[in-house]
Amino acid sequence: MKPNDDNGKLPTPERPFRVLLISGSDRRQYNCPGVDSKSRTLMLRMSERLPQEWEIDYEDLGNVYAHARIQSCNACVSTSMALCVWPCNCYEKNNSAEPDLMWDLDMYARLDLADAWAIIGPVNWYAPTSNLKLMFDRLVCMNGGNPREDLIEHKNQEMAMKLEHAPEWAELSRNHLEGSTAGFFCYGDGGGDELDETGRPKILRHKEYFDPEKEPLPEMRDTYAPLVWQCRYGGVEVPDHLWRYVGFGQGKKYSDNQADDMATETNVFAEFDEWADAFAAFVRDKGKVEPGKYRAYGYKPPGHLTEDLKLKWREIKIGLGHPPEGSSPARQKELGLNRDETLRPKKSEGEKLRE
Repeated sequence: MKPNDDNGKLPTPERPFRVLLISGSDRRQYNCPGVDSKSRTLMLRMSERLPQEWEIDYEDLGNVYAHARIQSCNACVSTSMALCVWPCNCYEKNNSAEPDLMWDLDMYARLDLADAWAIIGPVNWYAPTSNLKLMFDRLVCMNGGNPREDLIEHKNQEMAMKLEHAPEWAELSRNHLEGSTAGFFCYGDGGGDELDETGRPKILRHKEYFDPEKEPLPEMRDTYAPLVWQCRYGGVEVPDHLWRYVGFGQGKKYSDNQADDMATETNVFAEFDEWADAFAAFVRDKGKVEPGKYRAYGYKPPGHLTEDLKLKWREIKIGLGHPPEGSSPARQKELGLNRDETLRPKKSEGEKLRE
């Protein structure tokens, strides 16, 4: 059935099972590729195959022209775990300055509402797609992020560093989506028709530069290992049999390996259906998942105009060479580490070098 977000208010035993399916390809027919992805085809197929008494939510992360994209993680966690807020407060919904697809699509709440996630996507250069990597980077906050931004005045770096050492931090920092399940179905074409008989690209002139026998990933499903292990680290269960790779299209031109080719010329559907059935069986047998204490569903971000003004004043003072006393920027200035005093932070280092 279609998802009804209001069911998130019900006690867990009274609500239906809910799953979230994600097509992770960057490709959509409403941008320069002009053709929809295979992962979209598989996502829609799975939505029709799962038990229809479940709430089946799904989303296509493909790039649509002039549409918001998933903003990159700002790495607040590297300053302090307590600065990394759950759900992410680096961006916000319907923001014209930094439009963010994660917030515009309510992805934090939808991930929180689901008992299980099915992630479907291609392998791009021995790795997940850029959009899937962006999404999971923005989910670092589910792994111990701070659910109380009021304790750090929205984004006060010094307050966050202090909170991380406070006794109450142990209770605040938790895996906010722990108990959920994730399955990963990734696929690839092994380079299509680009490779010669030695495993090197046909157009490569310097064939002595590398040995194809030393290709780093003997199991291609390991291209998605960073996402799988991020989930596991955060208490999201990824059963080994629900982490799968299927290869097809080897030796074919990319233009001959579209979703319609996959549907008519391969056994991918049979392998995918087996994975989807295994996913459904595991989720059903495991049962519904109780939500965490600090929920993304129903969360209303607080206003932060006053806090933003304070942070802007901090930024100006740092730019003028007067960082907060005793702070990390102050110590870095004293040690001459980063030479980053400026009132024009948007000016690139390359531009400065060429002045």
